[in-house]
Amino acid sequence: MGRLDGKRALVTAAGQGIGRASAVAMAAEGAQVFATDVNADLLSGMPDGVETFVLNALDDASVSEGVARAQPDVLFNCAGFVHHGTVLDATDDEWDFAFDLNVRSMLRTMRAALPGMVERGSGSIINMSSACSSVIGAPNRFIYGTTKAAVIGMTKSVAVDFVTKGIRCNCICPGTVESPSWHDRVKALGEEVGSYEEALKQFVARQPMGRVATADEIAALVVYLGSDDSGFTTGHPHIIDGGWSGQ
Repeated sequence: MGRLDGKRALVTAAGQGIGRASAVAMAAEGAQVFATDVNADLLSGMPDGVETFVLNALDDASVSEGVARAQPDVLFNCAGFVHHGTVLDATDDEWDFAFDLNVRSMLRTMRAALPGMVERGSGSIINMSSACSSVIGAPNRFIYGTTKAAVIGMTKSVAVDFVTKGIRCNCICPGTVESPSWHDRVKALGEEVGSYEEALKQFVARQPMGRVATADEIAALVVYLGSDDSGFTTGHPHIIDGGWSGQ
């Protein structure tokens, strides 16, 4: 018996990193997983039983069609983007794009999925936030941290509004996680500080454990929050940051 037997799970940004690891982990626990991404090529190689299709989290119609197809009991909103810089570096276009992808995309999916969850009388929504949010500030993460703080507020609001309907809503607040997008950010920082190795050292140095997380470690928390094991848990940011915010 898997912890997610009989549940239908929809994952956005499932092509790589945390999203992919979570789709695989939920499938291993018995869920019927619908793994989606804006890039179809990234969805290849999924385990048997995982259904894949393109979903653009920035497009209302694409989201509505995807949610109607999946009819999820578990919704994992994982799509997001990290902008680099301070408030003085931020442009209006970057701000608008970040809020559209990091925040409004979750509004789209939740708005589409909640009526079905209410009708069935159960559901678990898991939103990807970050320790870099209202939990802790991080250098050169002005736009990103602001959007992820918004995710925490949005999560708490949904949890309160639907707690009597059998629906739970939580968010995950990781520290630094090894993923393809993280390696891209290390490379970008390396161009500023002189080398990839120096940039990597700076990223790892802020983690008290002396390492970054693996995507599988975050996926284990996704499985827990999607399962009935967390049936009395809602409205909370779940910090999984290797002690970063506890310093």
